Amino acid sequence: MKNQKICIVDDEPKILRFISANLKSIGYEVSTVSSGEELFEKFDLISPDLILLDIMMPGQDGFYVLEKLRKFSNVPVIMLTARSNAKDKVQGLNVGADDYLTKPFSLDELFARVNAVLRRTQSSADPQTAATPVIRTGVLTIDLGSKRCWINDEEFKLTQTEYSVMEILALNLDKVVQHEILLSEVWGPQYRDDIEYLRVGIARIRRKIKEHLHNKEEYIVTYPGLGYMLKSVPHE
Repeated sequence: MKNQKICIVDDEPKILRFISANLKSIGYEVSTVSSGEELFEKFDLISPDLILLDIMMPGQDGFYVLEKLRKFSNVPVIMLTARSNAKDKVQGLNVGADDYLTKPFSLDELFARVNAVLRRTQSSADPQTAATPVIRTGVLTIDLGSKRCWINDEEFKLTQTEYSVMEILALNLDKVVQHEILLSEVWGPQYRDDIEYLRVGIARIRRKIKEHLHNKEEYIVTYPGLGYMLKSVPHE
C-alpha cells in the first residue's frame, strides 16, 4: 500500500520542520504549507489523506480554513493549537475537525492521534458490513460498501469520522449504543469520557440529515446519560 500523505498547515517554520521530520521517520509522506491560502492553491497537487491544521495563523485562521475546506472536501483534519479552552475545541469540532491536539504535545500523542484518524478512513473488510451492505430506515439509506448516505435519491456528505459514527449506529439499528462504545470504536479507547466529541458529531449528522428532509422526522434518538440509537422509520 502506498504511503499515506499528510499535509501540515502552520505558519511557524520550526513546527513544520519538527512535525514533518518525525512523521517522515515513521513512514508517512509529508507536505508542508504555511497558510490556508497556500493549502487551497496546492490542495489538488498534494491530495492529502490527512491535514494537521494550526488554528492561530495570520490572515485566514484555522477555523476559517476548515470551514472553507469542508465545502468541497471531507479529508480528515486534526486541529493544532496553543489554546486549550473548551470553547475553541467545540468550535473546531463544530466546523468539521476530526480531532483536536493542544500544543505542546508529545510525539507519542501525535502519532496515536494520526494513526487513529487514518485508521477510520481505511476501508474495512468487516464481515458484518459485507453481510449487510445496505441499511434503510425511512428515506435514509446507508451503503456500508461504498460508505455513502442518501435521503431519498439525494446523497449527503459526511466526514470520515461522522460516517464511522453513522455506520456503528446503522449496524445496531433500533439498539441503543452507549457513549463509551461509540467513543472507543470511533475515536479510540482513550476518548471514552470525551462526550463532547460525540455530542458535536451527532449534532452535525442530524443537521445534515434534516437539510434533506421534507418532514421533521428524528432518525437518531438521544438517551440522556446512556447513548444514541438509529431507529427504524416507516418509508414515506
